[in-house]
Amino acid sequence: MTPDLSPSSNRTPSKVQFRPEWKELLIGSMDGNEFTIELTMGVSTVYFPTLEKWESLAPDWAKQQWERVRADLADWCGQQKIPLVIEAHAWVEFKC
Repeated sequence: MTPDLSPSSNRTPSKVQFRPEWKELLIGSMDGNEFTIELTMGVSTVYFPTLEKWESLAPDWAKQQWERVRADLADWCGQQKIPLVIEAHAWVEFKC
């Protein structure tokens, strides 16, 4: 499900929510859907896939959401003082 972002829409999409989980996982929640990315421990770092990788793996609800997620993730990482690395080798799993 993709939020209505057309100019006629008065709604601003809600921020993507993030919560760390055991076993080096970071769960992202948006619009009633979830995805998981890597959050390493020890020296905490979040690894986020490139746009191309995200779009190649994403279900329909997430395909056009990379920039939204990246921006909200960058804000979250900044607040947590955790580096964010965007790379082609990063993985993402989508809960469908």
